[in-house]
Formats: sequence, C-alpha cells, structure tokens
Amino acid sequence: MTDNLTNWIEKYRARSFSDIKGQNEAIIELKNFIFSFPSSKKAILLHGPAGVGKTSLAYIVKKEFGLEIFELNASDLRNSEQLNAKLRPALEHQSLFNKSKVILVDEVDGLSSSEHGGISELNSLIENAKFPIIITANDIWDQKFSELRSKCKLISLKEVDYKAISLILQEIARKENLHIDNQILISIAVRSKGDVRAAINDLQTLSYEEDYFSNYMNIDERNKSTDIFGALKFIFKNMLNDETMKVYDSVDMPLEKIFLWVEENIPNEYSGEELYKAYEALSIADVFRGRIRRQRYWRFLVYQNIFLTAGISLSKKKPKIGYTHYQKPTRILKMWMSNNANKHKKTIITKYASKIHCSKKKANAEFPYIKSFIKNDIIQKELKLNEQEIEWLAKG
Repeated sequence: MTDNLTNWIEKYRARSFSDIKGQNEAIIELKNFIFSFPSSKKAILLHGPAGVGKTSLAYIVKKEFGLEIFELNASDLRNSEQLNAKLRPALEHQSLFNKSKVILVDEVDGLSSSEHGGISELNSLIENAKFPIIITANDIWDQKFSELRSKCKLISLKEVDYKAISLILQEIARKENLHIDNQILISIAVRSKGDVRAAINDLQTLSYEEDYFSNYMNIDERNKSTDIFGALKFIFKNMLNDETMKVYDSVDMPLEKIFLWVEENIPNEYSGEELYKAYEALSIADVFRGRIRRQRYWRFLVYQNIFLTAGISLSKKKPKIGYTHYQKPTRILKMWMSNNANKHKKTIITKYASKIHCSKKKANAEFPYIKSFIKNDIIQKELKLNEQEIEWLAKG
C-alpha cells in the first residue's frame, strides 16, 4: 500500500521541460519568447484543455531561467481595481533580490469582460510591462478576448496523447511500488481524454485499494464538457462505441453549427472510399435536416444525429492516429450566420405582407422605406412582433 496522504499531482508535477510530454513546439516557442524579451509582444498566452501542462510550464520557466515568479489566479481578480492593485506593482517594480522575474496570470477565463472588468485592465497593463507575462486559459476564442489575443503571442497546447500519459502513469506506479497491469494504466490514460492531472488523480484513487482492478471498474468516467475540437477528434479518430452518439450532447453549440464543422473537416481526416462514405452519411443527415425544417417533425433529430455521429465514425476502416488541425468553417459559417441574422427580417416581412394584404415580394422591395416606421411601438404591437424581431429592428 502506498502513502496516499501526499497529493500526487504536486508530488509528480513536471519539474523540467523534458518532463512535459507532447508539447515540443510550444516549449520551443516559449523559450524563444523568454530569450528575446522584450520584443514586439510582452505577454504570451498558453491556451489548451485542462491538465496539459500550462501552469507547470510557467514554473519550469522560473526554474530553468533562474527567475522569480509572481502568480495571480484570474478567478480571484474579478474587476479592474483588484487586478491593478496586485499586478501593476509586480509589472513595474524590480525584484527585491535584483533578479529578473516572470508574471503568471493563471486561468484568465475567469476575468470579466465588462467595462470595469479585469480583461480591459490586463490589456492596459501589458503595454507597460517590464517583465515577461505568461497568461494561461482553456479557451481564448471568446469575443471578449479579441484585444488580449492581439497583444499576446499565442501558443496552443494540445491534448496529451494517451500513450504519453500511460508512460507517465507507469513511472508513477513504479515509484509508488504499485503492481498494476499496464492495460489498466492504458485504460486510465485513454479515459482521461488528454488530461494528465485527471489520469494521475484516477491512479491515486485506484491505489487506495489492494484490489486494483475491481476498484478501477467502479471509477466513473468524468463528465467533462467537450469543445467542438474534442468532439470532432472523438468522431474522426475513434471507431464506433457506446459513447459515439452522445458526443455532441456536451458540446455547447447548436447542431446546425456542428454540422458545418463536420462538413468542413471531413477531408482533413478521410480520403478515397472513406471520404465518399463520410460525405454520404453527411448527405443523409442533411436530408433529415431538411425534413425537420419543412415538416417540423423533431423526431427526425434522432436520425440526423445518428448519421452525423455513427455514420461519420463508421466511414473509416480503422482508428486514426496522429494530430489533425481542425479548421473553423469560416466561409460556410458566415453564410449560415448571415442567413440566421436575416431570418428576423423575413418573418417581419411575412407579418407585414399579411397585414396589408400584399405579396412578400412587394413587401421585401418596400422594406428599406417602411423599416423606420415599423420601429414604432404601436406598429410593432399591431404586427405582433416578438422580442427577437424587435431587437433586430433596433440594431438596424
């Protein structure tokens, strides 16, 4: 039995760049940033899923370059006053021991984007920083981070491959004198979904019992929220399993947009016969999507989802390996967003045409001239416009 009083996450935290697995390109860019500071960018933004080594990299920089580190967790700094009070002195004043230093702003996702929020203050502080700033975040593609992205050098950290995680677990098991089957360690690594911290936590939980296998079978797979990149990786890389048709359930994105992401990225994973089969599955999903629109028969969503998940997954002959850079469907997505934005205009035109007994074609032609008086509250009530339509009119 091992000593489980110590938190293994801290005990086995990466201490050097060589301990960080699967992030070689990110490490090179981070080193270059520190070596060349100050340069055009005074801050570097490490972004990627949880447990891939973002915070550990900042502390390795401290050790490898002999720097002091000043850490702030952004979730504790909800507004500009708090951020300014704690971060500005660290950015502008020399170390007490005449050493250079690095500033770590951890989990910047927690900062507010309001007028008096921490993001705007952080953007301002970066401009006058005398020391390198390392910022970490899970997802930095929210609109509120647009200015911050422009001020920082962006470095993406990938999910760690399960093979690399299993090697880490094997080393920990050896040091902790755990006589545990490698297949169980591999299973833990696979179920961690690229999160090294989660895998180590599961291994420590497992070590509490002598009957490792029985205890392992009782550990539930964590219910992590999945981003679109993780969902695409699951569908494109893995063969069909019990979780395939549930993969989009945890993606915070409507199925219409997921459809566009899948369509855009099929050629990045499949070719030849697999490409044909994947597009055939997608086309059938699109048939059901059309039926849903025309007939309002929402039961067809089940069939659309089947072809968008199992159909795409079954198109390949064997699992896919290696890293794939999935592309955002910019052209098609812009078309979809444009159509989505104009749908309120179409419904307003339909209501207006019905009310004055003219064709929708005529109402559409006259719309630039009638739009201004439709903004009148009385007219809006007469046309029975909903909140979304009224809001669309106000923006126009």
